[in-house]
Amino acid sequence: MIPARYEASRFPGKLLQDLNGKTVIRRTYEAAKETDLFDEVYVVTDSDKIEEEVTGFGGKTIRSKKEHDCGSDRLAEAVENLDVDVVVNVQGDEPFIDRDSLAKLLLVFREDETKVVDLASLKVALAQSDEITNPNNVKVITDKDNFAMYFSRFPIPYPRDNEAPMTYFKHIGIYAFRKQALLDFHNLPMLPLEATEKIEAIRFLEYGKKIKMVETSMQTIGIDTPEDLEKARQLMDS
Repeated sequence: MIPARYEASRFPGKLLQDLNGKTVIRRTYEAAKETDLFDEVYVVTDSDKIEEEVTGFGGKTIRSKKEHDCGSDRLAEAVENLDVDVVVNVQGDEPFIDRDSLAKLLLVFREDETKVVDLASLKVALAQSDEITNPNNVKVITDKDNFAMYFSRFPIPYPRDNEAPMTYFKHIGIYAFRKQALLDFHNLPMLPLEATEKIEAIRFLEYGKKIKMVETSMQTIGIDTPEDLEKARQLMDS
C-alpha cells in the first residue's frame, strides 16, 4: 500500500512532479511492483489528480474517503474490507525502494510461527553526532530480541559518561503490519507519549503491540522539498 496525498505541507503536489521522465508516484509504484514481493500493489489516495495519474499508467488505486491524521489511518481504511494477511506501507515519495530490506520485513512474519509480532519496521545505524542529535531523525532502542522499546526524537539512550560503547539507530518509517494491528491503530485514540513526540509508532507501544525491528544499511531518499527532488534527479542520472 502506497499512501499518497496531494496536499503535502512542505511540498504540495510533489508526487506528480517529474522525476526524469516519470512522476514521483509512478517511479515509486513501479519500484514496488518490480520487487516481485507482493500479491498486489495499490496507491491509496484522496486526490483526483493522483488517482488519474496512477490509473493512467495502468496502476491500481484505492480511494480514501476520509480525512486522516497519518498514513497508517489511511491504510486502515483501505484494507478494512480486503482479504489480506500482511500489509506493507511504502511512502509515495520514496522511489528508491530497497528490495532486500522489504524482503527482510516479510521474512519476519514467515518466521513468526506463534504470531507474536504485530508489525515490523526498519532501523539503520547512525554514525555522525549531528545525525544522532537531529530531531528529524527518529531514534529507536530495542531489547535483546530486536523488539522496539521506545522511539524518540531525542538521542536515546542518553550517553551519561560517554564511555559505554553504543550504536544509535534511526527508525526508517517503512512498516509491515498484520492487518488487525493496523485496524487496531486506527480505532485506538492517541495517548500522551505519541502526542508529545509526534511519532505514530509510539501508539503501538503504548497499547502493548510488539514491533520487530530489522537492521538495514538502506539509506532512504524521501522527497520532502524541491531540493530533495533535485537530489533524486541527480541520483537517478548517475
